[in-house]
Amino acid sequence: MDRKDRIDAIGALALTGFATAMAFNQVVIKLGNGGFQPVFMAGLRSIGALAVLLIWMRLRGIRLEFSRDTLGPGLALGALFAAEFLCLFWALDHTTVARASILLYSMPVILTVSAHFLLPGERLTRRRILGLVLAMGGVALVLAQRSSGQASLMGDLAALGAAFGWTGIALVVRMTAIQRAVPEMQLFWQLSVSAILLMIAAPLFGPLLRDPQIIHLLGLAYQIVAVASFGFLFWFFLMKMYPASGVASFSFLTPVLAVGFGWLILGEEIGPAVLAGLVLVAVGIVLINRRPRVPA
Repeated sequence: MDRKDRIDAIGALALTGFATAMAFNQVVIKLGNGGFQPVFMAGLRSIGALAVLLIWMRLRGIRLEFSRDTLGPGLALGALFAAEFLCLFWALDHTTVARASILLYSMPVILTVSAHFLLPGERLTRRRILGLVLAMGGVALVLAQRSSGQASLMGDLAALGAAFGWTGIALVVRMTAIQRAVPEMQLFWQLSVSAILLMIAAPLFGPLLRDPQIIHLLGLAYQIVAVASFGFLFWFFLMKMYPASGVASFSFLTPVLAVGFGWLILGEEIGPAVLAGLVLVAVGIVLINRRPRVPA
C-alpha cells in the first residue's frame, strides 16, 4: 500500500479502533490483577506475545536478524519495555484506570522536552510549549487530587514512571541503529528481554497467583493477542502508512476512552480535578503533535 500524506477516513477509523483497544486494555489489566500478581501477569503477557510474534514471523517468512550494532539498543529496548509495564501493571493495582491512563499518556510531554535537547529538528515552538504547559498542568491536577480512596500516591507515581519508560523506548528507536530493524525485530527485543526480566522480578512483589478465574485468563489472552503482539504490530503499520504526527495526535483518544471505561465498567469516581486534568492533557497532546501545514 502507498504511503498517505494525511489521515484519511480509513486511517481515522483504524486509529480510533486502536485507541479504543488500548483504553480497554487498562480495564483488562486492572481486572486481571484480581487473578494474577501484576508483575507476574506482565511477564506472562510478554511470553505469550513473544510466542505469537514468532509464529507470525515464521508464517510471513521474516527472519530473526541479529547484528553487533543492534545488540545494545535491543537489550535497552527490552529493559525499558520491562520497566514500563512493571510500573503500569503495578500502578493499576494501586490507582484507578482513569488516573493511570492520564499519567501514562503524559509521555508526549516528556518526549517533547527530551527531543528538544537530544534530537535534531525537534525544537520547541510556541504551540508545543503551550501544549506542554497545558498537559503538565493536567498531570499536576491529577496528582494533587487525593480525595479518592481508590488511588494511592505511589500508584500514581508508578503510572508516571511507566510514561518515562515509554519515552525511553521512543528515544532508543529514534537515536540508535535499531531504527533500521523491521518492526517485528524491534518488538522481538522488547518482548524477549522483558519476559526474562519481569519473570525474575515477579517473586519480589508477592505470591504469583491470587484467585485466577476464567475471566482473568480471557483477559490475559486479550492482552497477548490483541495488544502486545498484533496490536503493537498494527501501530507500526499505521506509522508506516500515515504521517507520524497525525498518528500521534490520535493518542489523545486513549486516556479519554480509558476514563470512560473506568467509570462505566469499574464504577470509578471521576471528580472535577480528574476531568479537568484529562481535558488539559488531551489538548496538550494535540498541540504537541500537530504540525503546521506546509504550503503546496
